[in-house]
Formats: sequence, C-alpha cells, structure tokens
Amino acid sequence: MELWPWLSAALLLLLLLVPLSRAARFYAKVALYCALCLAISVVASAACLLRHGGRTVENMRIISWFIRSFKYLYGLRFDVKGRQKLEVDHPCVIISNHQSILDMMGLMEVLPRRCVQIAKRELLFMGPVGLVMYLGGVFFINRQCPSTAMTVMAEVGERMVAENLKVWVYPEGTRNDNGDLLPFKKGAFYLAIQAQVPVIPVVYSSLSSFYDARTKLFTSGTIKVEVLDAIPTAGLTVVDVPTLMDTCYRAMRTTFFHLSQMPQEDRAAAKPGAQPAQ
Repeated sequence: MELWPWLSAALLLLLLLVPLSRAARFYAKVALYCALCLAISVVASAACLLRHGGRTVENMRIISWFIRSFKYLYGLRFDVKGRQKLEVDHPCVIISNHQSILDMMGLMEVLPRRCVQIAKRELLFMGPVGLVMYLGGVFFINRQCPSTAMTVMAEVGERMVAENLKVWVYPEGTRNDNGDLLPFKKGAFYLAIQAQVPVIPVVYSSLSSFYDARTKLFTSGTIKVEVLDAIPTAGLTVVDVPTLMDTCYRAMRTTFFHLSQMPQEDRAAAKPGAQPAQ
C-alpha cells in the first residue's frame, strides 16, 4: 500500500507538466510508467499468490491482464495480424524485436497461454517487479557468466518439452531504437534446435512516430504487430544454427521495414554490418 502515494504523486506530476515542454511531458510519462509497473507488480503478485499459491506459468494470465490495461492510459493501440499462429498446443520458441520499455505492453498484448520469458538476472532483484516475474515463471539468465547461462538454457529446453511451455526470447539481447534490427544472438536458436521445437517470429513496427527517447517524444499511437509463420527445426542440429538464425533475421527485418513503412534497401546500404553475426 505504501506505493500508492508515489503513484498518486506521479499522476499529479504528469498533470502539472503536460502543459509544459515536450521533454517534461516525456519524463513525466516515463515516471508514471515506472510507478505503474511498481504498483501493479505489488497487486499482481498478491493476486498470483492468492490464486495459485506460488510460482507457475498460469500466473502469466493474471499479470498479462494487469499490464494490458496500460495501453488505455497511454492511448496506445495494437493492430495484430496472425495472432492465431501463437495459439498452438505444443512447445515453441517465440522471438521478437526489442525497442523500448514499452515492449512489455506489446508482449502482454499477444502473449499466448503457457508462455514464459527469458530475462536478464538483474531484473530478479528489482523488488516487486522481480517478484511478479518470478511468480510468472520467468527464467532468469546471468549474461555475465556464459557457463551458467548455458546451464539455464539447457534446463529451459528440457522443461519446455516436459511442461508444454512456449518460451519468449528477444534475440537482439538488448533494447534497440536505431530504426533497424541488431544482429541476433544464438541462444534462442540453440534452444529451439536442442528441443526440436519450431521458432515463431513476432515483429513489432517502429515506435519512433510516437515514442523516441532521444527527442523526448511520447504521445499516443498505433503499434502494428505481425506473427510470422512457424519455422520448423525438426532434424536440424547445432551446425544449422547460423542458417536458422539468418532465416529468421531476414524474415523479421523485411517485415519490420514493411510494418514501419521504411525503405529497407536504403537502410541496408547504410548499415553494411546489420547482418547477424555468424
């Protein structure tokens, strides 16, 4: 309950700063977003504990319900194409591009049943946010320790098959708002081949028309989302990881430019190093 005064203060700050500069409005909205995340994490954690008693993937339905409400406050709309491709009754690895702190709303908007995420270990120690992620079954990876990360990924592969889980991964490895996709890391593709499950790419359009941290822009807008066809991995081995990664990268990058209405050829020419690392 102690978080509610902070949330009220953030709301008041937003109201006071809206008539002022664009930068003031940007920081006010970001502050409100962070306050909402903290407050909702406390409430959702309590709901998860009351409903299921502890850590389980079923808690993601509760968490998703809370997070999806954020879009109404911020005037965001999601235009989703191919949502039904995520509603499969078997394990898979879902990959998507990662642009900003708003991606959590986009993820929860299309999150299928029995789906968990892989996140950096540092998030586990972010108070109520880390708690609600833990209760939702999120797998935490220490990116500073490759051997530990590989052990966790091996465990994820075993559990996703045994428990019929879908696993959501951001293959770029970090947020990226440069108007293109970063080279992919190999972890998600090793995981899919190890478990012999398909990869389902999900692409979100650029947020730059309404959200840009560099120019302090934060208004309302529409995010286009497209779920691509599943890419099978049956029969593939680790030697096929680079090819699988490149196939996914090219398909997602083409779709990203199409959804964002950007000329891919010009950007590709300007960024010769944008292909995935082999």
